[in-house]
Amino acid sequence: MQARLRVILSELEQRERVTVDQLATLLGVSKVTIRSDLETLHRQGLVHRTRGGAVKPLATNGELPLEQTRKQRAHEKRRIGEVAAALIEEGDTVFLDVGSTTTEIARSLSPLLRGVTVVTNGLNIAVELEKLPNVNVVVTGGTLRRLQHSLVNPFGLRLIEAIHADKLFLGCNGVSASAGITNRNLEEAEIKSSMTANAREVIVVADHSKLGHVATAAVAPLSQVTRLITGRGADPGKLAELRTAGLDIVTV
Repeated sequence: MQARLRVILSELEQRERVTVDQLATLLGVSKVTIRSDLETLHRQGLVHRTRGGAVKPLATNGELPLEQTRKQRAHEKRRIGEVAAALIEEGDTVFLDVGSTTTEIARSLSPLLRGVTVVTNGLNIAVELEKLPNVNVVVTGGTLRRLQHSLVNPFGLRLIEAIHADKLFLGCNGVSASAGITNRNLEEAEIKSSMTANAREVIVVADHSKLGHVATAAVAPLSQVTRLITGRGADPGKLAELRTAGLDIVTV
């Protein structure tokens, strides 16, 4: 099924509109199967269903709430979260950035971990970590951004600037060989940059749709990134560009 979904999305990138008939012929499956695939992609926010087919998602200037972005590429984000969580060791002090993929890291942390301190600006992440009695959870403070359940300026930087973390797990909206790590929201980008400056290792977690994209606000150059963890569906050309730029990449 996942292979079919990738083909459908690839066709949509080339044509901007696909029909059930076209896709059934291309993939050699029934129209019922294609309709089911399109419904799956529609629920994930990757296509907009139309009569007899689908088009690219409707353009929007508004930011999607965390509850909606969590549904997009959910399986990929879960795999990334599991791999990233395995990098956290006993005794670590960790910055855990806000976002749907970083939330999966919190959900994947081992209950056997001891002596770990997680500093986060994500209220939902702090709630996720409540169930781990041996993990010390520190919330940064600041002003609430409701859509992402995140804390930003004013007062969002004070605690971050006072902490030197072993690892930062950083979410973003774009990873580019030329522009580095970027983010859509200016307020959150400021928090991300401060975390980056105060972490010994910076591990970017981003699903494959973020690769090659440049968002509004600069967060960090690739030279400040220790590693990128992304999905196996990443475009080989974009991966090659990033590796040529010196980025260590793990695909999961």
